Amino acid sequence: MKRFMTIVVVLTLSTTLYSQSHRRPFQGEVFTTETPMVHDPVMAYEDSTYYIYATGMGIQQMTSKDRKTWRVLPQPLMTVLPQWTRDSVPGFSHHVWAPDVIQWHGRWWLAYSCSTFGRNGSAIGLLSNRSLAFPFWEDEGCIVTSREGRDNWNAIDPNFVIDEKDQPWLVWGSFWDGIQLARLDTTMHIAQGEKPRTIARRYNLSNEDSKAALPINPNPPKNPTSDYAGPNAIEAPFIFKHDGYYYLFVSWDYCCQGSKSNYRVAVGRSRSVTGPYLDAKGIDMRYGGGNLFLEGDKQAYEAAGHCAAYHLNGEDIFICHGYSVAHQGASILIQKPIRWTADGWPEI
Repeated sequence: MKRFMTIVVVLTLSTTLYSQSHRRPFQGEVFTTETPMVHDPVMAYEDSTYYIYATGMGIQQMTSKDRKTWRVLPQPLMTVLPQWTRDSVPGFSHHVWAPDVIQWHGRWWLAYSCSTFGRNGSAIGLLSNRSLAFPFWEDEGCIVTSREGRDNWNAIDPNFVIDEKDQPWLVWGSFWDGIQLARLDTTMHIAQGEKPRTIARRYNLSNEDSKAALPINPNPPKNPTSDYAGPNAIEAPFIFKHDGYYYLFVSWDYCCQGSKSNYRVAVGRSRSVTGPYLDAKGIDMRYGGGNLFLEGDKQAYEAAGHCAAYHLNGEDIFICHGYSVAHQGASILIQKPIRWTADGWPEI
């Protein structure tokens, strides 16, 4: 059953929920900053306003007119989470990860991740709205779930992509067997009969049918962040269309450790949304391929990752979060223009 996300007032350490007929303003103050702290940012643009949504309690949100000064809103996008999220993901409460947002067929669609760190018992939920300026998003249920012991992939870090035939797809994934892709139906849920397919991994763990693979790595580095997720350190996919290609950006290695993070971004491309995604040497990303696109310079940022890319107002824009040296490893918004090489590869 669908319902609208409503705004609540936090009066005590426990959360008190109000029905739509008893809405009250969320207590707190809007503040502005040129260096917002943010994790896993995505961007949208509507009516001369830029919106950023990011990981946080109920999804962090901020707005800007110029992408220089950001108004950080005190209320999260979701203050009432559907009961199905806690039923589906043991241990999940209000810390919502890695959203993505897209406008398609006259409506905004926002996917979000429900999980607990280092586990693949996870779910990707869906909201919709007629306008980003309208505060009440409609719960559209669950897009996809993963289960420990059942699935060798993790249902977090979603990204919508619309192909050249106006067909929506969802790409997602973190660790385990890497990055997954599935076709969606017109309600933005997994299409009937569709099964996830792996389109990128961090390491070449087997030859399979690869004709241009990196050497097999039977002993990849041990995962320092989780005893459960394994060593396949790839996540946070984002597919960007440009000049006849689909570019698959992914994050390699490890986030969420402040100054000890070694997150970095790699990219490959394909003529088809379903792949194969190859790097500049022709190595398939399913077998460890990928061009290194961005990493920490150890001066401004120790590491950087979980990116998104957009064509907005005549400019190709790359955004991600970086672990700031000046802010002792705090996660800060990075925005950079993308330029394109003569052979069609993106650069910062």
